Amino acid sequence: MKTMTCKDLGGACDLEFQANSFEEIAEMSKKHGMEMFQKKDGAHLKAMQEMRALMNAPGAMEAWYDSKRKEFEALP
Repeated sequence: MKTMTCKDLGGACDLEFQANSFEEIAEMSKKHGMEMFQKKDGAHLKAMQEMRALMNAPGAMEAWYDSKRKEFEALP
């Protein structure tokens, strides 16, 4: 079981997610982000804007995703 925080995954808070695979932890982060979006949490909305900018740059989102996967895999 590995742990990453919302901030580790591009978010805005220190909420911890624990999972056995990067796909699981990414899904937890996505669900949390959707909850924060519905609550109109300012810090998370700002982080989401930054992520949207990545999505607009060709290849940037894939590179970011790969780097986060490597971070996850390097965790003890």
